[in-house]
Amino acid sequence: MLRSLGQRPVTGSDEDPRVVELRSAVSRLRRELAAHPAEFADRGIAEDELASLAAMAGGGSPEIPRLRRSLLLVAGAIGSVSALTAGLAEVRNAVELFGRPPRG
Repeated sequence: MLRSLGQRPVTGSDEDPRVVELRSAVSRLRRELAAHPAEFADRGIAEDELASLAAMAGGGSPEIPRLRRSLLLVAGAIGSVSALTAGLAEVRNAVELFGRPPRG
């Protein structure tokens, strides 16, 4: 996991390390959710928003308000599933690497 915004990914690319971290965290949580055996009412919402987060991370520089909105929807959808809390925390930490959206 990248600890500092100044670090670069090992791949040698010029890719933003925040985007790399977001992509990794989202991918991990998507796998955990797919492997989770229990069905719950908002699972589809969580899957859709994780797909949206993955698409934003794949597109380069994501919009911070959209990142935060998707994070809130994912947290609301799976926040009570204790088996997924560590993965959700990783996604939240990755989103926070982008900072706060400007107040307007």
